[in-house]
Amino acid sequence: FDGASALAHVETQVGFGPRVPGTAGHSAQLSWMIDLLEDHAPEVVADTFTHVTTAGDSLELTNVMARFAPEQGRRIVILAHWDTRPTSDQAPDSADHSIPVPGANDGASGTAVLLTLAPLLGEVPPPLGVDLLFVDGEDFGPGVEDMLLGARHYAQTVSDGERPVYGLLLDMVGDAQPSFPVEQISAQFANPVVQKVWRAAERLGFREYFPTAVGPPVTDDHVPLIENSIPTANLIDFTYGPNNSYWHTPQDTPDKLSAGTLGMVGQVVVELIYSGG
Repeated sequence: FDGASALAHVETQVGFGPRVPGTAGHSAQLSWMIDLLEDHAPEVVADTFTHVTTAGDSLELTNVMARFAPEQGRRIVILAHWDTRPTSDQAPDSADHSIPVPGANDGASGTAVLLTLAPLLGEVPPPLGVDLLFVDGEDFGPGVEDMLLGARHYAQTVSDGERPVYGLLLDMVGDAQPSFPVEQISAQFANPVVQKVWRAAERLGFREYFPTAVGPPVTDDHVPLIENSIPTANLIDFTYGPNNSYWHTPQDTPDKLSAGTLGMVGQVVVELIYSGG
């Protein structure tokens, strides 16, 4: 797994501009992702759906899934959100709140890891079915009723024949100063998945960056999957910048990320998959 390639994918995404539903950057990234994935995956599915927000706005959203070893009955799903937040609601200066988030870490990092996995999975068939799922509408907001939209849609519509045995969510996985404690909701509802992932990290010598201490709960894309009986762990570093000061601000830019961190996360996912899931 090449962390430098993943970082280049982050930079490409941020270069599209904000990936807010309905914007040019959103459309450009969707086309780019599909083209890239179709070069490597046996099956690529773009699932477009509509969500009407609490403000009455209609959003056209698209989940993208790349399926590897589609003939395998036992499957796992690895997911990340590819959209970005339309406002910098956590910026210390209220004048910046109307600025869309660049989304280098919060959006592009998990997507970049999945996109970097695709050529590897295409070249070396995995020992079980692997679905790479790029969910849309995770970060629209401002409230949770208008967030996690793609994950909810997937969890409610996945067919029994394609239903994974478990999931792994990658969110904010590129911080140059990484720490991935166990997220609390994952520990409570997907502990067997947590054990698989953190043991894979330990086998690779990354225990320092994957402490087994349980951190705070994070309402994220794993929650709709858990609610629909797909145990899913959230791999997230929610200490992004001093006092999490880069999250949902204009400071969420590629210079805050590290190819080393992205490479480490990618290696853990590769170890998880090729050790049999």
